[in-house]
Amino acid sequence: MRLVSAFVPIWILTALGYAACRWGLLGETGASVLGRFVFHLAMPSALFLALSRMPLSGLAGRSLLAFGVSTAAVVGLGWLGASRLFGREPGERPIWGMAAGYVNSANLGIPIATQVLGDVAFLAEVVLLQVLVVTPVILVALDRHRDPAGRVRVRRIASLPVRNPVILASLLGVACSAAGLQLPSAANASLALLSGAAVPAALVALGASLHGTTPSRAEPAELAVITALKLVVQPVIAYAAGLAMHLSAPQLLAVVVCAGLPTAQNTFIFAQEYGVGETVANRAVMVTTTLSLATLAAVAALLG
Repeated sequence: MRLVSAFVPIWILTALGYAACRWGLLGETGASVLGRFVFHLAMPSALFLALSRMPLSGLAGRSLLAFGVSTAAVVGLGWLGASRLFGREPGERPIWGMAAGYVNSANLGIPIATQVLGDVAFLAEVVLLQVLVVTPVILVALDRHRDPAGRVRVRRIASLPVRNPVILASLLGVACSAAGLQLPSAANASLALLSGAAVPAALVALGASLHGTTPSRAEPAELAVITALKLVVQPVIAYAAGLAMHLSAPQLLAVVVCAGLPTAQNTFIFAQEYGVGETVANRAVMVTTTLSLATLAAVAALLG
């Protein structure tokens, strides 16, 4: 029941977003406006605050490496599968990879880690890895898609942190943590208000985006592959990597639980912002969030 209770708010807010869009409460562009609000204001605020308060010393090297191996492998498999199996365009492949391997480490990861692991220490390191390593790779690939010639330009990539609020906020947060800086109370309170809106607004936008979308014939097969990669392959690779690195039982449990978390709603927000793979992204978030309860319960029973 404790695991179920962590999922209920996600389902409720997503359903509210769907209902609000169906009843015309958000207008024709409601989902898009909410998504842009999350991408440009709420999410950067949340990432800045989380990273600025996170100590950068004492990272769990082997555990984080095991999780990183599972993430890299599954994101790579998803990226490749989008091309080889389903013929997705280059701009859509990063979203496919992200849907397969980018875990929901924030709003769902925190209650799950608290209830299953007893603390969120390792989860904080997962957030750091995803924000500082995986996110820039995805965003650079998506940014390349926006170039008319599809070229990688050094100057454009170098300016990405300035042009992209997610990367800029993450870098500033890490810099503040490293320097031990603290914001004035008024600025901190303002960012806290914005960051508090990130998760609910993203979930409402996700639900709103589900209204009126018609699945393509290939989508069920795509969702099946993404779901298998996210909820089966990634935890299995994390388990194997953890065993190879001789992790202790508690460390192994933490790595596999975090690898078994569902697709993050950031996947849909990024897809919406760049205008690629939105349907696959929003349905992958919904399907993996619904089915991940079984994966997490099995992991907790076997390794807990």
